[in-house]
Order: sequence, then C-alpha cells, then structure tokens
Amino acid sequence: MLESKQNHLIKTWKKLHKKKYRDEWQLFLVEGWHLVEEAIKSNWSIETLVVSEDHNIPEAWEDLKITQVTTEVFQYISQTETPQGIMAVVKYKDHPRIDSFNKVLLVDAVQDPGNVGTMIRSALAFNIDGVILGKGTVDLYHDKVIRGTQGALFHIPVIRDDLANWIHQLKDRNIPVFGTELDEKAKPLQEVRAKDFGIIVGNEGSGVNPTLLSQVDDTIYIPIHQQSESLNVGVATSIVLYHFAHLT
Repeated sequence: MLESKQNHLIKTWKKLHKKKYRDEWQLFLVEGWHLVEEAIKSNWSIETLVVSEDHNIPEAWEDLKITQVTTEVFQYISQTETPQGIMAVVKYKDHPRIDSFNKVLLVDAVQDPGNVGTMIRSALAFNIDGVILGKGTVDLYHDKVIRGTQGALFHIPVIRDDLANWIHQLKDRNIPVFGTELDEKAKPLQEVRAKDFGIIVGNEGSGVNPTLLSQVDDTIYIPIHQQSESLNVGVATSIVLYHFAHLT
C-alpha cells in the first residue's frame, strides 16, 4: 500500500491533472466506478487501477494491475469533491485516421469541457463515425470532459486534428459539410437532408471560425423562440445530430 504523497508514483499521477504531463507520458486518469468500468469494457490499455484502502474491486478486475493507497493519498490524487475510491491510469489510444468516416462531427474551439463531453456523448448516441477536435478546443483528457462523456469517449474515435483538412477530405469524397451559424443566409435545420455529412460547430461566443465556414457547402441554424437568445452549444449539437440520425 502506498502511504506517502511523496512517493514517485503518487507524484506522477498527481501531475496527470495537467495536459503537459498527460501528453508527455501519454497517460490520463479516469475516476469513478462507472467510467473505470467503461474503460475496461472497451479494451483501452489500463496501466494500473488505483484503489483506496477502504474499497474492494470486483473479482473480474483482479487480473489487472492494482495499486492500493491510503484514503488520504487517494483524496490527494482525486479531482472530484467526493471521491469514489477507484481510478484508472489509462494509456492514450491512437485511432487510425479512418478515411471511411462518413458521419463526422468537427468541433472548432469549444473550450467548455462540459459541452465537449456532451457532444461526444451525443455523437455516440446518434451513430456518428468520429469526432474531430480542432485547434482551441479543450483537451479530450481534461477530467471534466471525461466525466461529461459518461464513458462515450471509450466507444467512439475522437481525434485531435486540423479541421480544414477534414473538410477537404470529406468534400473530396462528395460528402457535404455543414457549418452551424446564426445568419440570415443559413438554412433552417429541418430543410437540410444528407445521409453522410460533416457538421462543424463552434464556441458560443464567436461561433465557427469564418475561414472554416467559407469552405462548407451550406450553413444551418436551429429555429428557436424569438425571445430566446441562443442555445447552449452542447444542446444545439445534440439537436443537429438527432436530426440527421432520424432522416429516412
């Protein structure tokens, strides 16, 4: 059992709170019973389970490497207010750049981790092939993004990449790309139909980068009540993906 906050492993895991070290070591933390279970079920590579001394793990997990720590040390590593006593140190996964992605969500500079988590969760729910996180978007392995996905990130490819390249790749394959925009030139969502597609969403403050919007086939918007200023970008993305998923 590890009892000291000065132990080199404990200090390493604590540093995984920062993107710099996550990227350097290609590792991230997953905390809580549900998320750890999803990581294990999806066959991501688990470096070790970290378990508080007052918790037991399921028998099915006993083949994994397990590191037990004191309650105090676990709370020191934890990023939640009410730790559940279980976390996993998980290795980054390299998703191949799959040219067969036909339904793609492109995320431009969305910085709120809860929104990005919601987008990934909705992308899985509505059968999107992959999610591309562009420049300026919050780190995929931020703890609040991971919690927001509710485990979805373990079941759908999520790639950090250049969005312009993806727009060109999709259009080269005759797949239409739509950008979300509050503009009189944009089409109402219900008027747009496509079996395969790319959808670009941007942050709530400035929307999608104009340079990217200039490259899309069409822009779309969700009609809402005139006294409602806007929708949360996570909610809006979910509505758009639902629309395309249910076209017949």
